[in-house]
Amino acid sequence: MRLPNLMFLMPALRSPDFPTVLRRYGLAVGVCGLTAALIFPFQPALDLPNTVMLFLLAVVLVAVLAGRGAAVLASVLGVALFDFLFVPPRFSLEVSHARHLLTFVVMLVVSLVVGQLTAGLRAQATEAARRERLARALYDLARELAGAMSVAQVADAVERFLLVRGDARGRLVLPADQGPALPCAGDGELDVPDEVLREVMADGHPSRLPRRGGRCCDLLPLAGATRNRGVLLVLRRGDDAAMAPLLEGLAALVVTAVERLHFVEVAQAAQLEAVSERLRSTLLSALSHDVRTPLTALYGLADSMLTGPRPLPEEARVNALAIRDQAFRLNGMVGNLLDMARLRSGRVELRREWQPAEEVVGASLKLLESVLAGRVLRVEGLGEQPLLEIDAVLMERVFCNLLENAAKYSPAESPIVLSAHDAGEAVEFRVVSGGTGFPPDRLEQVFALFERGQAEVPIAGMGLGLAICRTIVEAHGGRIRAFNPAQGGGCVVFTLPKGTPPPFELEAAGEVPTHA
Repeated sequence: MRLPNLMFLMPALRSPDFPTVLRRYGLAVGVCGLTAALIFPFQPALDLPNTVMLFLLAVVLVAVLAGRGAAVLASVLGVALFDFLFVPPRFSLEVSHARHLLTFVVMLVVSLVVGQLTAGLRAQATEAARRERLARALYDLARELAGAMSVAQVADAVERFLLVRGDARGRLVLPADQGPALPCAGDGELDVPDEVLREVMADGHPSRLPRRGGRCCDLLPLAGATRNRGVLLVLRRGDDAAMAPLLEGLAALVVTAVERLHFVEVAQAAQLEAVSERLRSTLLSALSHDVRTPLTALYGLADSMLTGPRPLPEEARVNALAIRDQAFRLNGMVGNLLDMARLRSGRVELRREWQPAEEVVGASLKLLESVLAGRVLRVEGLGEQPLLEIDAVLMERVFCNLLENAAKYSPAESPIVLSAHDAGEAVEFRVVSGGTGFPPDRLEQVFALFERGQAEVPIAGMGLGLAICRTIVEAHGGRIRAFNPAQGGGCVVFTLPKGTPPPFELEAAGEVPTHA
C-alpha cells in the first residue's frame, strides 16, 4: 500500500508562522502516537471496530486543539497506525483482505469528515470569541471617545487602542484651514505626502501604502455626515486580515467623535454670538435713548440762536450754524443706532402696503436734496415695475442709505445710477457709483455692524447704513449683495419679491353713475 501524498503540508511549511504550524502538526503526531501506544497493550481484548473508534476520538481531539490541517494529518496517521499495528499482518502496511481495505477507506473518510466538522466548529467558536472581544473593545473605546473634550484626546485614545488591540500605531490627521494637513499625533513611519492625504479626503476611498518589514500603512477617510473630516493613518502588519473590520469600526467611532466636537464648538460659538448680539443691541438701544434727549436740546438751542429776533455777530452765527449742523448729523447717527437696535431685536412689524417703487424712490430723493445737490443722478426702469408689497417708510431708509453712501464714497463728477430690472419672481434694484468701489476681500463684511467699506477714509459715518439696509431687505424676503463692476466703481444690488397685487378697477373717464 502506498503512503498518502503529504503535499498539503507544503503551504504550511512555507508560512511565516512556521513555528506555530510545526507545533500544531507535532501535536497531531503526538496524539496519534500516544493513542496507538495506549491501545496496543490491550490489543487482545479489543476488536478492530473499537480500535477504529478510539482513533476517531483522537482525530476529534486534534481537530479541537490544532485545527483543520492537523486534523487531516491525524486522520492519515491514524489509518496508517491502525493498519500497521492492529490489522493482520501486523507491523506491515500490506492488506491481506479486501474488507480491511474498505475499513481503511471508511475510516479515513469518517476521520476527515469528523475532523473538518470539529475544526469548523472550533473556528466558528474562535471567531465568535474574537468578535465579542472586538465589540467589547470598540464599546470601551466609544465610551472613552464620548467623554473626549478635544481632538488631541481623541487621537491619544486611538493611539492607545491600536497599541493594545492590534500591535499597531495610528495617527489622526485633520485638515487645517490653510495649508497642508496637520497631524495630531503619530510615528515617523506614518509620514504621508500631503497630496496623498488630500486625494484620500477628496475621493473618500481608503488606500494602502507599503512599508518596510512586511508592514503597511492604511489611509482611512473619516467620512462625516456633511463632509470628510480627515484621515486616520494606521501602521500595521500587512498580512493581518483580522484588522480590517476593526479598522472600519474604529474609523466610524473616530469620525463620530470628531464631528461631535466640531458641532459642539459651532454651537458654543453660535451661543456666544447670540449673547453678544443681544448685549450689543441692548447697549445700543439704551445709549441711543440717553443721547437723543441732549442732542435734541442742543439742536433746538442752536437753531433758536440762528432764528432769534436779534441777529448774531458773524463769528457767533458761524459757530451756532456749525453746532446745529453737527447736532443734526449726530442725531441722524443716533437714529440709525435706534433703528438698528429695533430691527435686530425683532420688535419692528412691517406695515406692508402695495406701493409703486418710483413713489418710494421719489420720497427718498426729496429727503436727500442737500446730500445730492450738484450730483448727476440717473434713474432707470422704475416706472416699468409692478406694485410691491413693502413698508414704504423702511424702504425709503434703504434707498436713502444706499444713495447717501454712493454720494459720500464716489467722486463729485461721477454719476450715480439707480436702476430697476425684472428678475423673474422678484424686482432687482441697483445703485451704481464711481470711485474705487468696495474692497474685493470684504464684500460680505461691509454689511456687518460698524463695518465700513474703507476704514481709513476721513468720511463721517459709523458703518450702520448697509447693515440697516440688509436687515430691512431680508425682512421683506429679499436679498442684498455688493460687488465691483468691471468698468469700475461699486454696486449694491438688492431684490424684492413681486407677490400678487390685488385686482383693482379704474373708473372710466367722464362716466357718471346714474340713479334710478
